[in-house]
Amino acid sequence: MIITTKKPVDLSLPQYYNNRELSWLAFNERVLEEALDTRNPLLERLKFLAIFSSNLDEFFMVRVAGLKDQVKAAFNKPENKAGMTPKEQLNEIASRSHWLVNLQYETFNQLKCHELADENVKFLKMEQLTSKQINEMEEYFDEQIFPVLTPLAVDAYHPFPMLLNKSLNLAILIEDRMETGELELKKAIVQVPSVLKRFVRINSENEQIQLILLEDLITYFIDKLFKGFKVVSVSLFRITRNADLTIHEEGARDLLKEIEEELKKRKWGAAVRLEIQKNQFDQRILDYLVEELEIHEKDVYEIDGPLDLSILFRFYKEMAKIRDHLVYQTLMSQPPQDLIGQDNIFNKVAERDIFLHHPYESFEPIIEFVSQAANDPEVLAIKQTLYRVSGDSPIIEALKIAAENGKQVTVLVELKARFDEENNVQWAKELEKAGCHVIYGMTHLKTHSKITLVVRRRNNRIERFVHLGTGNYNDQTAKTYTDMGILTSKRKFGIDATNFFNYLSGYTEKPQFHHLSVAPFDIRNDFIIMIDEEIQYHKRYGNGRIIAKMNSFTDKTLIMKLYEASNAGVKIDLIVRGTCCLRPGISGVSENIKVRSIVGRFLEHSRIYYFHHNGEEKIFLSSADMMTRNMEKRVEILFPIFEGKIKKRLKHTLAVTLADNMKAREQDEYGQYHYVIRKEEEPLIESQMVLFNEAYQVKNDEE
Repeated sequence: MIITTKKPVDLSLPQYYNNRELSWLAFNERVLEEALDTRNPLLERLKFLAIFSSNLDEFFMVRVAGLKDQVKAAFNKPENKAGMTPKEQLNEIASRSHWLVNLQYETFNQLKCHELADENVKFLKMEQLTSKQINEMEEYFDEQIFPVLTPLAVDAYHPFPMLLNKSLNLAILIEDRMETGELELKKAIVQVPSVLKRFVRINSENEQIQLILLEDLITYFIDKLFKGFKVVSVSLFRITRNADLTIHEEGARDLLKEIEEELKKRKWGAAVRLEIQKNQFDQRILDYLVEELEIHEKDVYEIDGPLDLSILFRFYKEMAKIRDHLVYQTLMSQPPQDLIGQDNIFNKVAERDIFLHHPYESFEPIIEFVSQAANDPEVLAIKQTLYRVSGDSPIIEALKIAAENGKQVTVLVELKARFDEENNVQWAKELEKAGCHVIYGMTHLKTHSKITLVVRRRNNRIERFVHLGTGNYNDQTAKTYTDMGILTSKRKFGIDATNFFNYLSGYTEKPQFHHLSVAPFDIRNDFIIMIDEEIQYHKRYGNGRIIAKMNSFTDKTLIMKLYEASNAGVKIDLIVRGTCCLRPGISGVSENIKVRSIVGRFLEHSRIYYFHHNGEEKIFLSSADMMTRNMEKRVEILFPIFEGKIKKRLKHTLAVTLADNMKAREQDEYGQYHYVIRKEEEPLIESQMVLFNEAYQVKNDEE
């Protein structure tokens, strides 16, 4: 008798993984699909076009720029998952991005010419205006625009100007007659002022809203800037630059000053993308720009419409005021279920843990938590981490008041939060002036954890209150990001929080925590332990189950561990909004894994990790995604949920999300995403609206 054993599969092979950058582009394609979705109101569809543009800008400024740096450094080693070299990735990115941008502008032009026109909103060109309107526009140009413009000659005495990242510019070719009588072509640059409205409203004799682009207006009257010369051509272009900071932390005597210096350089990084207008560009100017910017032809994007559709954010805001039927119905965040009827948060938290689910439930209790602590005479100290806060942050104001009231206030402001560095530098200075102790984190690590500790003395006893969350302390994004958190007064959580802040602010080895798991490294190690335990439970009881919800999933170690669990028979559901390097449904590798992505009205931002553990059901919330950077290069917190009522709510949220058949897409074994196919007998389920309606219903039931 011959016994054959199944040959083990090499789970590290590149064909079992999605490339990180291409997976991100697939996510941005899902954002673009929302602009195509006729179930969304018209202005919301235009807003998704703006989000797509904003996302793509950041992608080029950071991810594409990083790959280009690798190529320049002659680094040709394949990345460790899908096995693509930097050059291969850049080629695929260019091919995919060109296709997506073309689709974006096809969508915009369709919405502009048909849906917006049906709503009596029209974008016009100068040649479409009446003589009266042209005269009015000329007067507007002379009074409002001309004084702001600065023509920049480009010649031997005036080198090509260092144009700002993402700025809109006009390249002008001018004909000049020399003393010899010969004609010479000269170049000039005029920046389209970002301080002026990009959409100019035209006076109309009917109810129609007529708009013209600022750059079209400048182009039409460009001769006024070059009197005595003949303008041959005007070409609109936009440059995207490398905006990733190089911070030398080790040698920095003052990290805040180091970052301030680097922020100045961000505006002038190497060009990584050039956008021009299709069929409206002088080839001589294009050849000149490609050479001057040292940019590859594949990084030139010919745009069939207005450059930079992120301008639609402003268009959305202005049009929503006069066409409110074209936006989502306003949804008001409800009072948190666990706090209905309570005025004093501390009294309620002293009784039991409080769960908060934003934006379905209001973020106001978090602001109130810090504000009450700031003004409570029994509060001795407040400690908090801040990663991204709003421009007019009530949290910052409360912390300043607390310091002015004599409380010990310690704030970790993460100065390296990408594209929020300038904002955070300013907040750090303000907090220091108010008397807060401001710290900037740890060398070579970003502090991404979301935690607040309030130390209070009552009846000569010290009480500690802790907030732990998945999202930033940002009252504005809390209205559009789905996030979760708990308020607890449990003693061991309080001890852990105290030790965590001491670890960040002083010189001490990493503490042994009672409940918290803290990255770098510990969170990944704990995930591995829990996955291994789930495998063992499944082998004994056959009921292995893992559900994980996060923003992105890139860590190869954890992907391989989930592949191992899948091969052991554990059923795994992953809800990953953005990048996902794991490929589900591959026979012998990931056949027991499903991956879905929800892209809808709110940005899915909460991180939930569920392990069945033969009915013991361990559930965690975290600031961390299963990304290598979160596991190794950031200070993150993973925290357990103990209260049965909160566990029940989290399980329900996961179940509703997994039942979504309107905004959910599933990834196939080839890494492609497709809308979930709804069975005929199934009701329509849009998970975000279900959760909002439930929050609304709870509030009404309580009343």
